[in-house]
Amino acid sequence: MNNESQHLIYICSDSVGETTEAVAKATIKQFHSNQVKLKRYSHLQDEDEIRNVVSEAAVSNALIMYTLVQPELREMMRQEAVRHNIPTVDIMGPAMQGFIDAFHGSPRRLPGLLHTLDEDYYSRIDAIEYTVRNDDGKNLNELLQADIILIGVSRTSKTPLSIYLSHKGFKTANVPIVPEVLPPDLLSQMDSKRLFGLTMHPEQLIHIREARLQTLGLLSGSLYTQRSRVELELNHAKQFMDKIGCTVIDVTNRAIEETAGIILESMQ
Repeated sequence: MNNESQHLIYICSDSVGETTEAVAKATIKQFHSNQVKLKRYSHLQDEDEIRNVVSEAAVSNALIMYTLVQPELREMMRQEAVRHNIPTVDIMGPAMQGFIDAFHGSPRRLPGLLHTLDEDYYSRIDAIEYTVRNDDGKNLNELLQADIILIGVSRTSKTPLSIYLSHKGFKTANVPIVPEVLPPDLLSQMDSKRLFGLTMHPEQLIHIREARLQTLGLLSGSLYTQRSRVELELNHAKQFMDKIGCTVIDVTNRAIEETAGIILESMQ
């Protein structure tokens, strides 16, 4: 990579900086840029550290994105940025001020509260552990404990979607649907609001399966990727989904986050 064309974003925080980094990465994706480097400065505690970081950023012609909950540190960042004439983005300050203006609240001004080991944190860990145990139809005796159950044929993104949902705190099981294997009877007895069927256009599913075979070093052209077989599996799965009355989501060309959003919205 040509260093002269490389852009720098300084991630500055009085905590670990994960929130700011997530916003920075989401922003970079909107510009299709591969020439952006992130440099993180975590646990900034005093004004001298702010001065040093801003001075360095000025030399590098960097953009500074920051989350600083202490007002004196935010003000120092603002002043130093003006003095050095470099751009900054305050990620949390405007949101905190908006909350104060709307609800007349008083912020706690404690760095790192997002990552405090509270009850929600342990609940997410429990959800992740459950989801890993119940991937791909394992431990069917635990299905009743699931908040969400995903069903579908092979390679319809059941596993990555399950993991994503578990990080949101939802115990998620996924069950493969195969014509030669009877689905668990328990699925027909459960609340359909917890059941979500994933389907996909045959062309894309064939493409994904062929790519999977190549990754495994196997030859394409097997029954697994034949169109007649793929359509048979999808039709069989559709019949079962209709039978149990679950919500069916076409995941063709959908990002995991988009599908998860549909699921979570339907559960409200």
